[in-house]
Amino acid sequence: HLLYRVEEGVGHIMINREPQRNAITPEALALFHEYLDEAEKDEKVRALLITGKGDKAFCTGAQLSAGVTTGSRDIFASYADLLNRIVSFPKPTVARVKGYCLAGGMGFMLACDIVIASDDSKFGTPEVNVGLWPMMIGALIFRNVLQKKAMEMILLGERLSAQEALAMGLITRVVSAADLDGEVKKVLALLTTKSPIGMKMGKQAFYTAANLPLKEALHFLSEKIKEVAGTEDAREGITAFMEKRPPNFSGK
Repeated sequence: HLLYRVEEGVGHIMINREPQRNAITPEALALFHEYLDEAEKDEKVRALLITGKGDKAFCTGAQLSAGVTTGSRDIFASYADLLNRIVSFPKPTVARVKGYCLAGGMGFMLACDIVIASDDSKFGTPEVNVGLWPMMIGALIFRNVLQKKAMEMILLGERLSAQEALAMGLITRVVSAADLDGEVKKVLALLTTKSPIGMKMGKQAFYTAANLPLKEALHFLSEKIKEVAGTEDAREGITAFMEKRPPNFSGK
């Protein structure tokens, strides 16, 4: 249900259920956790890509026939844990979106740091149409989108174009379908050249600071920059800048 490989410093996680428009099953959720652990431990992995098999869908959420009812609390908890795991993943994460990105798929996409979508992709939270509500996904939606626009999307359950999703702040880039893989590859290649320790410390610091009052956040971040500046990678980066050469980051 899920495929994983490492290529050119990037861990690739692909939802492999194309005939079902990459709907998520309990088996896929378990594999997701397993592959994230593997990617985090692997020093060769500098960035993580999440995508779906084929051109029709990135992910259309949970497979309704897979137990998404009042008796599926374990599935809901596993999905919530997975979203938190992706958000807090210590390496940069990129979502490649082609086709439909709906319901739980929106959660996977929003949990990533960078989202690159083809211009023919469609987004939305259709849960209201079947008597449900995008509960866990909402925690991420409201951290990315203004409340009024978020509520309109959730209440109407309509599909949004890629340009509408971009304007709302749901995604970061929109390119033509023909240029999607090239753009994703370019972004991932850039990410693999950055300092692993710098990005790890920076991501953790930013997500922590987001929940602090301004004064506390500034004080917290002023301490964190000292820690980042004390790494070998920071010294290497500054030296390389002065010597006008590409840095050779070791992740220390």
